[in-house]
Amino acid sequence: MRVFLAGLILLTFWPVAFAQNSNFSVDRLVVYKRERKLVLLSQGKEVRSYKVALGGEPVGPKSRRGDHRTPQGVYVLDSRNPNSHFYKAFHISYPNAQDIAAAKKLGVSPGGDIMLHGLPKEYAWVGKAHTLHDWTDGCVAVTNEEMDEIWKLVRVGTPIEIKP
Repeated sequence: MRVFLAGLILLTFWPVAFAQNSNFSVDRLVVYKRERKLVLLSQGKEVRSYKVALGGEPVGPKSRRGDHRTPQGVYVLDSRNPNSHFYKAFHISYPNAQDIAAAKKLGVSPGGDIMLHGLPKEYAWVGKAHTLHDWTDGCVAVTNEEMDEIWKLVRVGTPIEIKP
């Protein structure tokens, strides 16, 4: 019984302890939209990965405000909000110059407010099941527990690449 409880405690608290005592620095994030996967990289090596939910229309790049698509391209996590409606959130620097130029050609607004965030507080209980359906307005969503880990490992200014 003691071995079982020790194993349970280790499995429960090891990810948090490891995140706090890690000897690596996350220097890049990559989102693979097709696979619904977020990868944290340190010196080109994967150190964490998470299943994610995307915008409700996930195929193709974001081209305008309200299209419910997650953008594609290279951005930066340019700020963080510990009091977001979606638990915690990193702001993604969408739109970049290319996104603005593409939207201008179409005569539309490119939109904005794209985030990497946790779940809405009232739906935190859903947990990993949130990835069964793409439900955001163009953001990248993880569970609140996963967001806590990302929050500890990732700094403002970290590049994020969102691939098809």
